Amino acid sequence: MSIDPVSASGTYTGTAPATPPKQKLDSEVFMTLLVAQLRNQDPSSPMDTNQMMSQQTQLASLEQLTGLNKNAQEQFGLTMRMAAMGIVGREVSYTDADGAIVTGSATGASFAGAVPSLTVGSAAVSLDRILSINPSGA
Repeated sequence: MSIDPVSASGTYTGTAPATPPKQKLDSEVFMTLLVAQLRNQDPSSPMDTNQMMSQQTQLASLEQLTGLNKNAQEQFGLTMRMAAMGIVGREVSYTDADGAIVTGSATGASFAGAVPSLTVGSAAVSLDRILSINPSGA
């Protein structure tokens, strides 16, 4: 008895899109590893409940630290914006691209970049380049 070969007349297009590999460990990766560990454990020697509770506690701690870090970054950004607004209307000194110290009145602030910038004359000066602030206006 002979068997006819199966011919492939088309191509399979139902492949899942490739996902890029994760670059950092987060709670999703941690939980995936925990589930894989539970799924593949030896039934004759199950995972120690103390170890499992420890891993769940580590997950909860990781989530709390991640949230705390996010809040700290937001607070730092807000503090920089408030500092920039507090400088508007004051005379400031900064180092320009040529290394010369320039003094002028800060007339505005921009929050478009990661670090706020002040408008001093016609120059946009990053807040971290300010050398001194005179309490009185120009």
